[in-house]
Amino acid sequence: MEKIQEALAKARVARADAQPAPARSEPQAMLEAMQASPEMAVDTAWLALSSLSPDADLLKKSRVLTLTGGQDAAPFDVMRTKVLQTMRANKWRRLAITSPTAACGKSTITLNLGFSLSRQPDIRTIVAELDLRRPSLARTLGQKPARTCAEVLQGQADFAEAALCFNHNLAFALADSAVRNPAELLHGTGIPAILADIEARYAPDLMIFDMPPMLVSDDAMAFAGQVDCVLLVAEAEATTVKEIDTCERELATQTNVMGVVLNKCRFMGKEYGYSYYG
Repeated sequence: MEKIQEALAKARVARADAQPAPARSEPQAMLEAMQASPEMAVDTAWLALSSLSPDADLLKKSRVLTLTGGQDAAPFDVMRTKVLQTMRANKWRRLAITSPTAACGKSTITLNLGFSLSRQPDIRTIVAELDLRRPSLARTLGQKPARTCAEVLQGQADFAEAALCFNHNLAFALADSAVRNPAELLHGTGIPAILADIEARYAPDLMIFDMPPMLVSDDAMAFAGQVDCVLLVAEAEATTVKEIDTCERELATQTNVMGVVLNKCRFMGKEYGYSYYG
């Protein structure tokens, strides 16, 4: 009897092995392929984002000069290289850009750095607008986002719903109007998980956050603990040494200060420029 049972069991195994596997649907096959290849999943996530076609003339009027490169973009390309080298050396990924006071040009620096990075095809960058009292990136880009960065941070929208993607490697999460109580939002306990989820799905090399000025509210300090480093933008002939020192000391209690960018400087000699281009 035992021999007969063993023979029947072998026969059942043989029949099962001989039966063809059930056909998989195309979505199921794609899902399995993505699960087997995390890189494919990231590529697919980026390709699914809504595309952004910025107006080059509009950007130039706002002093965003790095869309296509060239002589005017050279100073920002130098900044791009220094930022990348510093962040890679320290294994940092999240960079906040702020200033002591308003009108120092931090948002312009953010956009120029973002588009400069987009011209390196092997680098993926996410730019998030967190100056939620006076947002300006959407206006400069000439965009009206369907969902906003604030909604993403509040858990009311998925990043994919809010993001606009340029060149398949630069994604923007924008804000189109002021938000009430932004410091409370940026203090939110759910922020770390939301940022971690975005990083897991899109694997950006850099996440850049355009932050509010330091000395006008506590918004920037509310979020500073979420980033690896901060770039402080100072306005030539306007920002004081005392303001820079105050901001650096406050930021140093929360994160790393990468450096200070002196913006709107009109008295640089030729040795600091790229006049040899023509």
